[in-house]
Amino acid sequence: MDLQTRKIHFIQEILRVKNENIIEKLEKILHQERKKVIDEELSPMTIEEFNSLIDRAESDSENDRIYNAGEILKDIDTWK
Repeated sequence: MDLQTRKIHFIQEILRVKNENIIEKLEKILHQERKKVIDEELSPMTIEEFNSLIDRAESDSENDRIYNAGEILKDIDTWK
């Protein structure tokens, strides 16, 4: 069973629940687990990673590989 199907089945089960305490517990678990995932994804970068980003940005600037917001907005207007 793929993830999308599992989610649909899970939602159907939740819709059958009539006990508010169960819903509160499920909400609490969902929020806790989502917070864990967000915390894992937002781990701080190392000094080496930070310095690498700075080096790359400086290289892009020196080699004229940058765009200003006005240029980008003009390009977007042509997409219509």
